[in-house]
Formats: sequence, structure tokens, C-alpha cells
Amino acid sequence: MDVLSLARFQYAATTIFHFFFVPLSIGLVLLVSIMETLYVVKKKEVYKSMAQFWGKFFLINFAIGVVTGILQEFQFGMNWSEYSRFMGDVFGAPLAIEALLAFFLESTFIGLWVFGWDRLSKKVHCLCIWLVTAGTTISALWILTANSFMQHPVGFSVEHGRAVMNNFGALLANGQLWVEFPHTVFGSFATGAFVVAGISAVALLKKRNTEFFKKSMKIALTVGLFSSILLTFFGHFQAQYLVKTQPMKMAASEGLWKDSGSPAAWTLSASIDTKNHTNSAEIKIPYLLDYLSYGTFSGNVKGMDTLQSQYVKKYGPGNYIPPVKTTFWSFRVMTVMGGILCLLSIIGVIQLWRNKLTESKWLLRAFVASIAVPYLGSTTGWLMTEIGRQPWTVFGFMKTAASVSPNVSAGELLFSIIVFVSAYTLLGIIMVYLFVQTFKAGPTLNQKDAMESSDPFDGEAYHIVTE
Repeated sequence: MDVLSLARFQYAATTIFHFFFVPLSIGLVLLVSIMETLYVVKKKEVYKSMAQFWGKFFLINFAIGVVTGILQEFQFGMNWSEYSRFMGDVFGAPLAIEALLAFFLESTFIGLWVFGWDRLSKKVHCLCIWLVTAGTTISALWILTANSFMQHPVGFSVEHGRAVMNNFGALLANGQLWVEFPHTVFGSFATGAFVVAGISAVALLKKRNTEFFKKSMKIALTVGLFSSILLTFFGHFQAQYLVKTQPMKMAASEGLWKDSGSPAAWTLSASIDTKNHTNSAEIKIPYLLDYLSYGTFSGNVKGMDTLQSQYVKKYGPGNYIPPVKTTFWSFRVMTVMGGILCLLSIIGVIQLWRNKLTESKWLLRAFVASIAVPYLGSTTGWLMTEIGRQPWTVFGFMKTAASVSPNVSAGELLFSIIVFVSAYTLLGIIMVYLFVQTFKAGPTLNQKDAMESSDPFDGEAYHIVTE
């Protein structure tokens, strides 16, 4: 493989692996904040135990996520120096703010939260974890500010062969940011919710600390319901924005070679022939593409062939059509995963309301399996976002082929890929091991909560700390 292919593969591998940890950190810390708030308001020790127990999962995930982020930054600086040279003045500013402001906010108040249980008042201690929640969300905001600039560049001019930022406010007012940020954040909330729901489902199937995990499930499914619904809405808004700013990505995600005409049907599945620019075995839903694109049941979505001709006139000779099959199927997998999250959360909330959740063994098993669903959704979503932008690094201004470092060899890249993959594999094993050990240890409960949370007939041993 050539340098560009290897650099792209390494970027994809490091980014996808790092993003396994980011949404879980954002989602878990929100749930922990809610649990501790319930402890402060209701004054029930079980909510304190919940915040401490699920907080351990958050801390493990956060620590390993920091390490993966460092590796990602290393490969970014090593492999994409031409991009850094051209776009660093603009792209670096939000990333620097994220590191100096958001990350230090998170780190400082994580320390106060971990060591402040017996040293701070309940309200101040609860405020600390909410500030961590704010820090993780602000961190996502600045990172997505940088990514939104790559999708829809604004607020800069080109001077002496470099992009120079001339309007910082334009970066924050970027329309791409305000459809991408809520979509990502609500997806992160859903990730945390379904991980907690899935782990709780394992405990409920084993009849361990039943009441404790039912309460955890109730909070997780409530957050999961709202976040998955809002995730779907903002995904719809993002698709509408793509029609305006990145019509080629939208066309590729629909496998649309020719203009759709009106009314436009949404293609559920198809066999795509990228060589001849045709599709076969299509299954379509009438009018739906118009609604996804414009919010109405009439319109016209431009096809890739039309856009290719327009881009050649605007940007010069070249192939401006992204990898169509990857973009097309990534979008569909993401959509299906979002639908599964909505459906499961609705069914789960109904069963909780009927007080029949623990009786629904099939549903509990579905929640265990659903731990993977938000990860599949977020991974395919980012694949569609990044691959659908090709051949651009910064849409309309800098191509990916021009961004790669000129002095890095294929051998060096291959070696670093092997090292990174090995490191990531080790980190993944460590995280899974620590999660399993934390689950096996179980929550630390006082005597009253242990009696309320246990099943006297299951024979399990519980941690009891007498106050």
C-alpha cells in the first residue's frame, strides 16, 4: 500500500478506537451526575452507592480514553504535516482551547470528586461531578468546532499559501457545528445509557442486587429514551444541512447517480455498480428522500454525476465522487442502530412502568446485546461523515492527497500501525478486564440498602458496610 492509503488507514483506526471511549465518558458522567443529584435531593444512600459504582466505570474509561487520545494526536502530527502547515492556524485554535480549558476543567474536578467524598459538603461534591459533565461536553464542542471547519470551512482567508483565521466567531457560528454537536452529544448520552442498561441487565438476569440495578436501569432508560429520540431528530437536521453544504456526500449516502427528480424515493437497499454508475435490486420508500432532504414531500436531490460535472468546472479536473458503497451502507447501518435504540428504550420504559422488566428475560438479553448498538451507530456515522467528504480534507480547499506528510515512508507508517494496533489491543483488554472486575465486585451498600437490593434466595454475597 502507498503512503496515503496507510496514513488514511492509521487515521481511521486511531480515530475509531479513540471514539469508543469519548461518547461513553460523556454519557456515563451525565448518569453519575444525575445519580448523585438524586442522593443530595432524596437523601437515600442507595443513590450515593450508584454514583460511586458507576463512577468507577467512568474513571476507568476516562483514563484509557486519555491515552488513546494522545496516540491519536501523535499520528496526526506525524502523518499529516502538510495539513498542519496549511490549516494549523485555524484548526489548532479550537483544539488548543479544548486542551487548555475543557480538559483541565474535567481533570481538576474529577480529582475533587474522587477525593472529596468525605471532605466536601454533599452539594459542593455534587457540583464537582456536574462540572466534570460540563467539561466533557465543552470538550466535545471544541473538537467538533475543528471538525465542522473541515466539513464546512468558514472564518478564514488564504495568505502566503496558508489559511489564516480572520473570524473566530464564524467558527462558533458555523451551521455545521450546530447540527453536528447535538447529534454527537445525544449519541454519547445514549451510549452511556445503554452501557449502564446492558450491565444492569446482566445483573438482573443473575438476580444480583436486584433493586439497585433496577434503579440504575430506570435512570439509564429514561436518559436513553430522551437522548435516542433527540439523536434521531438532530440526525435529520444534519441530513438537511448536508444537502446545502455537501451535496456530493448526501448523494453518495443515497447511492444517487442521477438527479432524483420529484417526488424522490429513499433507497432502503441496493446493489451499487460504481464502475457503470448504476444500481440494481433497489428497494425504495416513496417520497421519503424529499422529506429527509427538505422536510417536505417535493423536491429534487442532485445526483453524483451532475455534481461531478459541476465540481470539475469549479475545482478543476479530478474525481470528486467518494467511496459510494462505504458511504451508502454506513448511513444505513447508522440509521438502523438509531432506530433500535429508540425502540428498545421505549419498550424498556413501558416495561418499567408496568413493573415487569425483570420478568422479560428476552428484553434483558436484548439490552445486554444492545451495548454494542450505539458503538456500531457512532462508528458507522463517523465513517459516513469522514469518508463521504473525500477526496477533501477541508471541503473545497484542500485534498487529502495534498495533506499527507511528504517525508514519512510506507515502511515507517506500517511499523507505527503495528505498534498502535498492538497498544490499542492491550488497552482494550485492560479496559474490559477492569470493567468485568468492577462488575464482579459489585456496589458497596450499607446494611439497609443491601437488604433492599438483595434477593434472599439467590445465594449471592454482598458487600455490606455498616454506617
